[in-house]
Amino acid sequence: MSLESVRAFFAAHAPDIEVIVTEESSATVALAAAAHGVAPEQIAKTICVRAGEMTALIVMAGTSRLDNRKFRDHFGAKPRMLGGEDVVAITSHPVGGVCPFGLPSGIPVYCDVSLRKFQEVVPAAGATNAAVRIAPQRMADLTGATWVDVGQEPNGHVAA
Repeated sequence: MSLESVRAFFAAHAPDIEVIVTEESSATVALAAAAHGVAPEQIAKTICVRAGEMTALIVMAGTSRLDNRKFRDHFGAKPRMLGGEDVVAITSHPVGGVCPFGLPSGIPVYCDVSLRKFQEVVPAAGATNAAVRIAPQRMADLTGATWVDVGQEPNGHVAA
C-alpha cells in the first residue's frame, strides 16, 4: 500500500519522476547507496521525530545526524525518535522506506540544509527496496517542506 501511495503521488504531482524498485534492499543508508550507485551522504534519509506535541519528518543527508541543540533551538523542544510501529502508523511507510511522499495526513516535512550541496538526492519511496532520484529543491517544493538547519556532519561539524 505504501509504495502504491508514493507511485500515486508522483503520477499526480511529478509524472516525470520514476519510482525505482530494486531487487536488493535499500533499507539503510549504506544499502541504498550501494543499490543506487551514489555516495552515502547523497541518500536523503527521512526520520520521524516528535518535539513536544508536534510530529514531523526531517529529511537530511544520509551521513548527517540530528544536532539536538540546533533542533531544540529551532523547534523549542528536544527531538524524540519514534519507534517503528508509530512511524508506520503516522506515515504508512515501513522503517527503511519512510519518505516525504504519499503521506496519509498533513504531517509537516522539513528538509535539512545538508541536502542542498547535491544536485540530486535519493530518498526512499515507501518500501525498503524503492527510491527516487530528485533534486533537493524539487523534493522540498513537491512536499511543501520547509528548509531548516538541524543537522550535524558525521565528524561533528555542523552542516552548512
